[in-house]
Amino acid sequence: MAKVGNIKSFANMDLKKWNIFALLNDDFIMEVKIACVFGNYGNEALMVMKNDDVYGLGTNVSGCLGLGHLNSTLTPQKVPALCKKEVIGFAYGNGPHVLAYSSKGEVFAWGHNGYCELATGTTTQSQIPLRIEGFLSDKVIVEVACGSHHSVVLTNEGEVYAWGQNKCGQTGSGMNPNQSSPRKVNSLIGGKFIIGIACGQTSTVAVTNNE
Repeated sequence: MAKVGNIKSFANMDLKKWNIFALLNDDFIMEVKIACVFGNYGNEALMVMKNDDVYGLGTNVSGCLGLGHLNSTLTPQKVPALCKKEVIGFAYGNGPHVLAYSSKGEVFAWGHNGYCELATGTTTQSQIPLRIEGFLSDKVIVEVACGSHHSVVLTNEGEVYAWGQNKCGQTGSGMNPNQSSPRKVNSLIGGKFIIGIACGQTSTVAVTNNE
């Protein structure tokens, strides 16, 4: 059971190697700049086009296509909340939920939210991408990562913020309760400059610049 969430930049027809894109016409594929394939068996996808529009395609579990509804679609549909936002990357957690970030350093979240993984302060699911502000409103996000039910972001200042499920300490807060809003990870890595992040289902990894 494949769950694919990494960003893939494809050269035109390479998209046809994925079954999810098999029905797309060549003209549409030529305009795709970034594609993120995720979900069970790679049956969901988000695409950033060369004109900066964003489209969703596939089964749409928990509203992870960001279309504002739960209906599956065999044809690409625009994701209005992300169009013209200069989205440059995505991360997927198999809860499932999705994060996206822009060239401006903004971060958006949507999908399942039973453990506060969307940082809205509630456990209400969202079928529309919501910009995460609060503690992140004056931060420039340069990387995002998702566990099954938690979310992590990296700022241009080398800081790590995390939120969501925390039963295994995956948000690095030093406490067990779920984290409903982004909190800077200070324990052990607080004084270091972080250059990379990654998540397992219930774990988080940070890479320092070794200085």
